[in-house]
Amino acid sequence: MRLYTHAACLGHHAGPGHPEAPARLEAVLQALDHDRFVALDRVEAPAATREQLLRVHAAEHLARVFGAAPQQGFSRLDPDTAMSPGSLEAALRAAGACCAAVDAVLAGEARRAFCAVRPPGHHATRDAAMGFCLFNNVAAAAAHALDAHGLKRVAVVDFDVHHGNGTQAIFWDEPRVLYVSSHQMPLYPGTGAINEHGAGNIVNAPLPPGSGSAQFREVWEHALLPRLFAFRPQLVLVSAGFDAHRLDPLANLDVETEDFAWITRRLVDLAEAHAGGRLVSSLEGGYSLTALRAACAAHVGALLD
Repeated sequence: MRLYTHAACLGHHAGPGHPEAPARLEAVLQALDHDRFVALDRVEAPAATREQLLRVHAAEHLARVFGAAPQQGFSRLDPDTAMSPGSLEAALRAAGACCAAVDAVLAGEARRAFCAVRPPGHHATRDAAMGFCLFNNVAAAAAHALDAHGLKRVAVVDFDVHHGNGTQAIFWDEPRVLYVSSHQMPLYPGTGAINEHGAGNIVNAPLPPGSGSAQFREVWEHALLPRLFAFRPQLVLVSAGFDAHRLDPLANLDVETEDFAWITRRLVDLAEAHAGGRLVSSLEGGYSLTALRAACAAHVGALLD
């Protein structure tokens, strides 16, 4: 199994006190610096190419993000999303990690991969940065699998507490991609209702505030996993946000660390059944450092097992 990351991902700063801080990735890397994870093949993430980004983003969006990269201080793309001098390279490495991981698993160089990167990506739409996200990392990886590798069925699985509105919007009319998501509702960004279906390829399972392990596992077992298995994906991509954890300060679900190990094992089962074991996961949200360390270790441990 491969671990993709890059020191540049620590160089993105969104401003003093911002929850999407370098300490998040530091916590993840600390959690994975353990004898349990010695078997990980650690690879430096490349930068995404313009071609890879243009598959999911408009040229105007790339121009806006590249043009907003400051030489010093901060520039703001929306009320929640800012750039520092290191942000552009961090975002390019984050998207590039996901595309490189797809290349690796489809070439048989690894069966599974985890991308320990930031900024996150699943809120970024074709035309806009938002919700801490500059480029949509997992969407770029899915489009890369379709267009560069010719896959016919790619599943994007999202268990971040916030709905991945950007990923949903990008693939709204793309039946080769099945997007499934559990998330808290109501909560930012306000999308993800159960009646949002796209071309029949969107499956949302919103959870009310206060939902815990039982409700989380129920929607996956009865609503989301059956659709995934029926789709028979050739590749499984995971937007792995850990902010549904009960300790997270930005939301109100009560998911436990073991629930992330459980859903990961089920997704590995899915990949083994239909995708030759091929699964790529990428870090999205998670803003309690304590929860992030524990849940990410549980997730990667389940991928390794």
